[in-house]
Amino acid sequence: MSTRENRLKDSGIRLSEATAGDFFALLKPRVMALAVFTAFVGLMMAPGAMNPVIAVIAIGAIAVGAGAAGALNMWYDADIDALMSRTSKRPIPSGRVTPGEALGFGLVLSALSVMTLGVLVGWLAASLLAFTIFFYVVIYTMWLKRSTPQNIVIGGAAGALPPMIGWAAATGAIGIESLTLFLIIFLWTPPHFWALALFKVGDYAAAGIPMMPNVAGQASTRKQIFVYSLLLAPIGVLPWAFGFASGFYGIVSAALGAGFIWQAWKVLVVADKEMKPAKALFAFSIFYLFAIFAILLADTIAMRGFMAAEG
Repeated sequence: MSTRENRLKDSGIRLSEATAGDFFALLKPRVMALAVFTAFVGLMMAPGAMNPVIAVIAIGAIAVGAGAAGALNMWYDADIDALMSRTSKRPIPSGRVTPGEALGFGLVLSALSVMTLGVLVGWLAASLLAFTIFFYVVIYTMWLKRSTPQNIVIGGAAGALPPMIGWAAATGAIGIESLTLFLIIFLWTPPHFWALALFKVGDYAAAGIPMMPNVAGQASTRKQIFVYSLLLAPIGVLPWAFGFASGFYGIVSAALGAGFIWQAWKVLVVADKEMKPAKALFAFSIFYLFAIFAILLADTIAMRGFMAAEG
């Protein structure tokens, strides 16, 4: 150990042992990737042409903002993360990153992402990004998550906002198209997370988180999952119904919606101790959302290519 390190140790100052990988893990990269992808689809679907450099800056700022929200979420939730098997190895509970480091990291990235988006792209998109970070960290993480079984229903709005941010970055406005994309993710969120909560009910009980299965019971949760799947399936077809997606999208989205309902039905009718259907629904829900937005993206590119060829 160096003289400097000895002095710092004697003074009680801790040298950070975190690696770049630890700070990257704070960003919740899988959640961040979903936010970036849906924001990119919203940006691409928006009418008009956007400067490619500005588009890259916009997506980069949204990615940083989403990661910042994840870091602040991990900072606040470190106490309960340490109690759950799914999260106990995260950087803060495992001791690789201190809470202060995570807090500073998240705050700096939040300010950087919002200011970059505002100055270089547009202030409506920046305002939506700032609201998303605030909603996820303060409204969901600090309040709803620990106080109500409706936490994921209301808090799901934060995860549903990225396509609206992408659309606003490209157009400077909020259209019915971006609101429809918001609604798809918003209604997808409860059955997705409640399926997870069914087979992780012990984790949430240990951490004292009032997830729906822990509060209302598994039978009630299964019914609510099925109801939300019935709502989600037709909403997923709305881009075709509203005329901003093709008939191909309409057919595929309807089939995906039927598959979601079928998976939710299997969750509804099984015994409480049988978790395979819940795990299958959780996996299918991830595929569903990715497929819906991937087909919308491909549909948009194909339609623009067709129009360019015709024009």
